[in-house]
Amino acid sequence: MKVRILGVGMGPQHVTAEVGAALRTCDYVVAAAKSADDDLLAVRRAIAEASGVEVVPVPDPERDRDDPADYPRAVAAWHQARVAAYESVLRERGGTAAFLVWGDPSLYDSTIRIVDGLSERLPIDYDVLPGISAPQVLAAAHRIVLHPVGRPVHLTTGRRLRQSIAAGQTNLCVMLNAHLDLAGLDDWSIWWGANLGTDTQSLVAGRVGEVLEEIEAARIRVRREAGWVMDVYLLRAPTGRSS
Repeated sequence: MKVRILGVGMGPQHVTAEVGAALRTCDYVVAAAKSADDDLLAVRRAIAEASGVEVVPVPDPERDRDDPADYPRAVAAWHQARVAAYESVLRERGGTAAFLVWGDPSLYDSTIRIVDGLSERLPIDYDVLPGISAPQVLAAAHRIVLHPVGRPVHLTTGRRLRQSIAAGQTNLCVMLNAHLDLAGLDDWSIWWGANLGTDTQSLVAGRVGEVLEEIEAARIRVRREAGWVMDVYLLRAPTGRSS
C-alpha cells in the first residue's frame, strides 16, 4: 500500500501541477467527514473529481474542543481515534490512497503524524508534497512581506497568542483562531484574511482598535456565506517596540 499526503492550498485553484499529477496516480482519497453537510468535504470532492479520483468519506471521531485542561493529551487521543478509523479503510481497500491537506502539510496540520501512526500498523510507504499555505496567500492578498527587514516572523495559533506576546514576540502570524482575542492591542497593526483564495475571501487591514469590529462582522458574514470560516492574520507591534 502507498499513501500520498498532498497539500492542496485553499481549494482547486491552488492545486499545483505536481500535486495534480500525484493525485491522478491514486486510487482514492480518504477524507474526514465532520457532518452530513461538511462544506470542506465538498471542496475535497471537487479537487478529487477534477482528477477522476473517488473520495472515501470517514466519519471524523469526536474531539473535546472546549479548551481541555490537558490539550496535548486530548489531541493525541483524537489522533489515535483517527488512525483507527483510517486503518480500517486502508486495510479494506489497499492500493494507493491520498490525503488532501488544507494549505501545506508542514503548518498546523497533523496528517503526517497520523500517517506515521498508520505506518506502525500497516505495511505502507508514503510521501508528502507541499501546498500553498495560508500565510503565503495572506501576504499576497495584502501585498505585504510577513516580516520587517532583517526581522523574524513568529508563527503561532490563536490559543497561544497571549503567551507569545508575553514572551516578547512583536511580529506574529496567527492561525487556527476559534475566536479573536485582541483586547489591549489597539495600537498594533493587523492584516487579516478569511477563506483566502476562495469566492468568500474577506480582507481587513489597519490598526486593531480601528478595525476590530469590522473583522468580527466579516467573520460572521463569511461563515454565513460559506458555511465555514478559516482565518489567519499578521499582527505587528507599533514601530519602535522591540522584543
